Amino acid sequence: AQGVPLLTVSASPPHPGTPSLVCRARAPSPVMSRAAGYDRHITVFSPEGRLHQVEYAYQAVKKNQNVTSVALKGEDCVVAVTQRKVPDKLMDKDFVTHIYNITPNIGALMTGMSPDGRALVFKAREIASKFKDTNGYEIPVHFLALKIANIGQVYTQHAYMRPYGVSTMLFSIDDEKGSSLFQVDPAGMYYGYKACAAGTKDQESMNALEKIIKKKDLKLTETETIQQAIGCLQAVLGMDFKPADIEVALVCKNRHGVIRLSEEDIDTHLTAIAEKD
Repeated sequence: AQGVPLLTVSASPPHPGTPSLVCRARAPSPVMSRAAGYDRHITVFSPEGRLHQVEYAYQAVKKNQNVTSVALKGEDCVVAVTQRKVPDKLMDKDFVTHIYNITPNIGALMTGMSPDGRALVFKAREIASKFKDTNGYEIPVHFLALKIANIGQVYTQHAYMRPYGVSTMLFSIDDEKGSSLFQVDPAGMYYGYKACAAGTKDQESMNALEKIIKKKDLKLTETETIQQAIGCLQAVLGMDFKPADIEVALVCKNRHGVIRLSEEDIDTHLTAIAEKD
């Protein structure tokens, strides 16, 4: 039965005068926990204190689309870069995207299950629209990240909904805090970042981004931030991109709204990166 510790039986008595058969409780292994059915329910903790279905949601982000995304915050801008993979040659590539506008000034990069990402984007747009109707000004990006995180957290508590298999990066130029970058994970945790990554090679990307942030002599202007972010993704994946292989979006203080780079602009930056190397 679930929740009952496994028992071992010893034939030799540990102390004189005790019965020969002594039962000792033994904690089940993670494999046994899964076999016992702890991974069949979102709301049931395993004996190790884990929620296996939530952990599987993290794996969906990594493995579902086999895509890696990075975002890097510059001095007065934020750049988001992700792979673009068209699954069928008959599909129009303009309809394959991981980058969305929540408001004209807040962009979202969704990594993981595309249908979940789209559904969460529409919820985020509804939250942002209601906030503006009520308060008369656009929702701050940190508050939007909190609201999206609240949705994710609730779905780890109730059995009627599974967690979203998507990692959300929100980027904007905040009126008070300037360039802002937030990441929300499937469990409902959110943090502000200088740089972040998600997807198949997220840990390798985080290590590469950390090296960029640590460069004290590097001035992250708009152009430099774009090229560092693209170069980081190229290095981690070990491949030279063509303009159609990636999507690049940014927000900048001296430019209005979320800007998506065209393939011509991306090609210009790829050429500059190749010349540097």
